This record gives sequence, C-alpha cells and structure tokens, in this order.
Amino acid sequence: MSDRISEKLQILADAAKYDVSCSSSGSNRKNKEKGLGNTGSGICHSYTEDGRCVSLLKILFSNVCIYDCSYCVSRRSNDVKRASFTVQEVVDLTINFYRRNYIEGLFLSSGIFKSADFTMERMLQVVKKLRLEENFNGYIHLKTIPGASSEIIHEAGLYVDRMSINLEMPTEAGLKKFAPEKTHQEVQKDLGIVRDRLIQLKDERKMIKSVPKFVPAGQTTQMVIGAHHETDQDIILMADHHYKAFNLKRVYFSGYIPINDDEKMLPAIGSAPPLLRENRLYQSDWLMRFYGFDATEIVDDQHPYLDLDVDPKLGWALRHPEQFPVDINTADYRMILRVPGIGVRSAKKIVQARRFGKIHIDQLKRLGVAYNRAQHFIYCVDTPKFLKQQLPSQIRQQILQSGHSKYQKQLSPQLGFGF
Repeated sequence: MSDRISEKLQILADAAKYDVSCSSSGSNRKNKEKGLGNTGSGICHSYTEDGRCVSLLKILFSNVCIYDCSYCVSRRSNDVKRASFTVQEVVDLTINFYRRNYIEGLFLSSGIFKSADFTMERMLQVVKKLRLEENFNGYIHLKTIPGASSEIIHEAGLYVDRMSINLEMPTEAGLKKFAPEKTHQEVQKDLGIVRDRLIQLKDERKMIKSVPKFVPAGQTTQMVIGAHHETDQDIILMADHHYKAFNLKRVYFSGYIPINDDEKMLPAIGSAPPLLRENRLYQSDWLMRFYGFDATEIVDDQHPYLDLDVDPKLGWALRHPEQFPVDINTADYRMILRVPGIGVRSAKKIVQARRFGKIHIDQLKRLGVAYNRAQHFIYCVDTPKFLKQQLPSQIRQQILQSGHSKYQKQLSPQLGFGF
C-alpha cells in the first residue's frame, strides 16, 4: 500500500467512526461461481446474532462536503485534512483487505461533494465493480446520499445488502438549527423510494418466479441525540414513526460527541449527553421491536424522559403496579414478557414448560429468569403466602441496592440480553 493511500485510509476511516449504523443481519446473498466472500448470517462492526465478532472496512469515499452541519466533523467550515478515494482505490482496498482476512465486508459512506447525484454515482461505481468485475459476494452496506435521484438509488439497491440514510436530528427544530441545508422530508423521500421498491418486488415475486434481489437486508437510519434539547419522548416517537412508515430494520442512536470547542450552539464537552442515555434508548427500541411495547407506553407527556437509574421495562412496571403480580402459571405470553427479569427466550420456555405441570421458583431460575428482579412482579405455586405486596418505591430501592441496575448499565441490548 502506498504512503498516499495509507494516509487517505487513515483520514477517511477516522471520519467514518461517528456513523454507528453499520450493524447488519438478514442478508441472504450467497457465493456463486467461485467468487470472493460470502455474506452468511450477516456482517457488523461488533457481533452477529450468533455471537461472532466480525469486522468490515468502514470508510468514507470522501470527507469533502458542501454542507455545514454543526455537529459533523466533515462539515464545510471545519478545519480538517481533506481526502478522497478514487473508485478503483476503494475496490482495491476492499479486495486486498478481504484476501488478508482483515474484513468480511464493506461499509461505505461519504461527504457530499459537488452534488448528491455526483457523489452517489461514484459510490455506485464502487459497488458495481466489486460485484460485477471482482465477483465479490461479501456484505456491502451503502449510505444513501440525501437528495440522490431515484434511478441511482434503484440501481444501487441491486448490488448492496443494506442501505441507510441518516435522519440526523430527532426534531425539525434541531435540524433547522444545526443542519439548515437538510430536511426530514428529503430523507423520508429516499427512505420511501427503497420501501416502495421492496413492496413492488414482493408483489412481483408472487407472480414471477425470479425477481432481482434488492437491498435484501433492508434499510436503517440514525439520529444524533443530545445536541439539541429534544426529549426522549421526541426521539422514541420519531423512531416509532419511521419503523411503521418505512419498515426499517433498525434505528440507531448516536450520542453527540463534541468535536469543535468553537461551536457555541452545541453542548460543550462537559455537558455532553451520558452514554447511559444512549443505552436506555436502545433498550426502549428493543422493547418496541421484540417485547410488544408501544412507544406511548415507554414515554408519555407525564414521563417524557427515560429513567437513567433503571431500564425502561422496569420503569414501566414500576409505573403500573395494577398490572402485577402476574401468575406465571396462567398469564399469557405477552404479559409474561412484560415482567422485569424475563426475556424473550425465558418467556417462551415458561409457556412451553407449564404444559407439563405447574412451575416452581427453582424451575424459573433454571429457565434463565433473573429471579431477584422478577420476584417483585410474579407469583408461582410455591411463592410464600405471607409476602406483602410492596410499594413501587420500595421495589425500586431494593433493586437499586441489590446492584442489578449497575449490571443493566453494562449490558448492550444489541446483543439480545433479556431485561
């Protein structure tokens, strides 16, 4: 690798680290005709669903940008070293790194230089060369450039596994303040292009035996949190809307990282949002996607912010004591899933196990239930009769003192832990 390419790689890989929406799963692209790579069960920057740690080449095509978003390190007015790859350089890096077993796929984003279409066309050339000339069948995640034409997006979707486009800020007010050249409508238009094409191909598949693959791992978006004065309610409701309206696979939350001390509108380093808030938002997202919670159950006008001391599932349970205790032997799956300390797998095991008899406390523990938390919200065959129902404040205090809250702060909901 030449010194110039190495320098470009250092600059553009460092600029790409602020984009967290590179996790993936669900693609079914297979190797064929003795090509290179195989998507398999999915590529991400940390862990796959089966627990494997994998890697991908995560770079910007260019950090030159015509926009001046206050929170972005690549913004037009920021005094940073600029660099741009050529199409062939990105292709060569991907193939060479793959041959050396450094990576299993590519995550490609870019600053917007000249125009959205001009930038998107260059990125399209990269993925076409990888697929058609290099016969590369590994995972490719491509960032859609806001404002790119539908023709380019349609063509790019034929060669990539996942596409994403950043919503940037959770509220229009925040976007107008820190990124006035961008709009939510423009992002939603591009999300709608991919959604509509996926729906069209799904309908065609019912009548036609073979239809082209188009973004098989779906699309995602990302929001910067903590740069503006949005509430957790604003963030969660915006995420919920995009899940329902655009059938997204994931919404990512990126805690604002101060990058410029001269920017007076943005929070200073000392007032940056805690990473725990980001973690609680991911746990809320997990509740909506896998636990059957509606967004309005997690946050509402009376509780616009998540409780940082306890996870959102426990927070909901403490606010609704009328729903508990739950009889573990008769409650339906949906209600069992809402008990703090019982995850998706444990809830399914409980429903299956009680077909063969009444469930006791020791069985719950063997099924993977975090009984020290769950005991405050359930009763079994052998639950002591003399136990007095505690007030939510007492339960909260006991759980905090027992250290489970500290344990929860260390968990990443992206790994699929029950809570």
